[in-house]
Amino acid sequence: MRTAAIVLLHYPVRDRAGGIITTAITNLDLHDISRSTRTYGLSAMFAVHPIAAQRELAEKVRDHWLTGSGSRRIPDRTPAMEVLRVVPSIDDVYAHFGGRSSVELWTTSARVRDDSLSYEAGRARMASDGPPVILMFGTGWGIDPQLEQQADVRLEPICAHRDTGFNHLSVRAACAITLDRLLGAR
Repeated sequence: MRTAAIVLLHYPVRDRAGGIITTAITNLDLHDISRSTRTYGLSAMFAVHPIAAQRELAEKVRDHWLTGSGSRRIPDRTPAMEVLRVVPSIDDVYAHFGGRSSVELWTTSARVRDDSLSYEAGRARMASDGPPVILMFGTGWGIDPQLEQQADVRLEPICAHRDTGFNHLSVRAACAITLDRLLGAR
């Protein structure tokens, strides 16, 4: 089984018109994705944000649950928040693992692509030997296309059995579903 980590990307991501923006960190994303990261045994959840004030906010939330009153009130939350790392760029994530050439970058998207890897094949690949896997999830309307092009693996979209005319999951839901499909009990 490979080592794996989550990246929650706040920049560069797209807005609804396709422009490149920076999104705000949310408390819910930090909590829920850290909990999923811990539940499925990944090594870390990296919240990537270029703005220092946003990183400070994320660190304050994390510290509340690690050493603050939250750790005393709800100690069960502490193990989940221990996996949270807050960094300014994707390059910091790569550096944590020894550089870009030392990892496989996997991305997700709601958009259908011809070169997508099925979850079944992704599950087999995760179970095989290989470099650490960085599972990147974009906030807003998805990962900057230029960054997405750098991915080693592009997972197939998460879709309902029937066409509902709507396919825009929260990043928290997409992350949890992806982790269960790749690493969940079968």
